[in-house]
Amino acid sequence: MPRYAQLVMGPAGSGKSTYCSTMVRHAESLSRSVQVVNLDPAAEHFDYPVMADIRELIQVDDVMEDPSLRFGPNGGLVFCMEYFANNFDWLEDSLGHVEDDYILFDCPGQIELYTHLPVMRQLVEQLQQWEFRVCGVFLVDSQFMVESFKFISGVMAALSAMVSLEIPQVNIMTKMDLLSPKAKKEIEKYLDPDMYSMMEDSSDSIRSPKFKKLTQAICGLIDDYSMVRFLPFDCTDEEGINIVLQHIDFSIQYGEDLEFKEPKVKKSTNTTEWMFRICPELTVNIRTFICRGWRKSLPT
Repeated sequence: MPRYAQLVMGPAGSGKSTYCSTMVRHAESLSRSVQVVNLDPAAEHFDYPVMADIRELIQVDDVMEDPSLRFGPNGGLVFCMEYFANNFDWLEDSLGHVEDDYILFDCPGQIELYTHLPVMRQLVEQLQQWEFRVCGVFLVDSQFMVESFKFISGVMAALSAMVSLEIPQVNIMTKMDLLSPKAKKEIEKYLDPDMYSMMEDSSDSIRSPKFKKLTQAICGLIDDYSMVRFLPFDCTDEEGINIVLQHIDFSIQYGEDLEFKEPKVKKSTNTTEWMFRICPELTVNIRTFICRGWRKSLPT
């Protein structure tokens, strides 16, 4: 039987550990077994039990204190992840060989790991060799995404991870419970954005014609191919959490031997309603990833 994995990614402070602990508690309420593996060698504490912790293999503090290396925080973390990539047998021993595993990998927040360094891609390929079906879960802080240019920056980070890893990916706006009612209403347009309208609204603030043209090209790429959409994540909304989990399960075909149920639409004013009013095409996009691969879904 296959095994299942979520690769929980996102910038530092985007809520990856909180997401993992919320999913573990939610899975327990559904009588599902979900384990967590910490892959952040700089992590200090988390409020969920882990089945494996990379700090047992290597820690950033030890690397920074080594006089022969003399790395700073970022260089030390990259060194730790490259060392981890050369010691995947440690991870294999820690995971064991239990069928039907469902594991969340809490990953570091350094963006270079998902852009030009091969470590995370190597991890994905190794997990697939161990018969894991892997879904990327890319988190961004909703409090950061309330301005057009910050939103475009977050979209490009998510798109970079998607292109680099080439796995199904669900993008999530976290910390929705921390937004004010006014901010929640404002952020609704960013869940399923009209990039051209967003560009027009912000065009007056771009003085350079060169950068205005570049921004238009980026917005066109995102809008024309519907490559990035976001789901809202409110850790206080159990039904909203369940719907996020259903979309991720669908992307990795979890429980494919069972009768599949399409995610429900909840008639309310919370994040669950936004999810399906704003993102009706999400399951279609995920199905495209599964059946054809994201590269093949683009016109040549």
